[in-house]
Amino acid sequence: MKFLAAVCQMTSTSDGAGNLRQAEALIRSAAASGAKLVATPENTNYLGPHAEKVRRAEPLDGPTCKFFASLARELGIHLLLGSFNERVDDPSRCANTSVLFSPEGARLAVYRKLHLFDVDVPDGVSFRESASVVPGTEVVVAATPLGRLGLSICYDLRFGELYRALVSRGAEVILIPSAFTATTGRAHWETLVRARAIETQCWVLAPGQVGRHDDGGLKESWGQSMIVDPWGKVVALVESGNEVAVAEIDLARVSEVRRAIPVDEHRKDFL
Repeated sequence: MKFLAAVCQMTSTSDGAGNLRQAEALIRSAAASGAKLVATPENTNYLGPHAEKVRRAEPLDGPTCKFFASLARELGIHLLLGSFNERVDDPSRCANTSVLFSPEGARLAVYRKLHLFDVDVPDGVSFRESASVVPGTEVVVAATPLGRLGLSICYDLRFGELYRALVSRGAEVILIPSAFTATTGRAHWETLVRARAIETQCWVLAPGQVGRHDDGGLKESWGQSMIVDPWGKVVALVESGNEVAVAEIDLARVSEVRRAIPVDEHRKDFL
């Protein structure tokens, strides 16, 4: 199985309508390039003050998901809404939720971010995602005609055990929509994305936010959206700005790498 996939890099703010226009332009560009799987970053529809993020939270059948479902159906693509602020029962928080849509516009999978970004980085970045977000509870792999897609979001990237769980559930392509801070991105982003590809022997699609936002906390995202092959090679990269990177995904490469270095056969369980 071979197909083209694309990662979209964008700069979301508190301008929800503007964010959707920006995402739509990138998605249409990716589809026009022949991409059959297109992924947008974390916080696609909103990256502004967090209290307002919760106030604007929507259900899965709300306007943001309907917009993405319609685009997927019109363009005939598998489309990942990297994440949006999903309404939950707790009125003070929301979920950070990825949704995968089929070419018919149906919801194929829903993943809620498991690991929340509660950090105090030495350069002064201090953030508590858990103050406004409820963590998810499920590991999600979606079976599609394009292969088995494992879902994750941003800070999840630092937790290798999640990616091991995705592989154990059959993942061949892993999606990591993100809004990595400029500080942590500069130090760790490419290393972590490539490490996840190498250790899982999967294709990795990592669409990211870039530039300055008006969220009052993280302020600036690193970007460097990329697609990485199962050997850990970066095969497509958005160097800067709001752009799209496209690469051919060959699922046979997953089997090839796993045969060459059969880590699953050699794995020891120390837990």
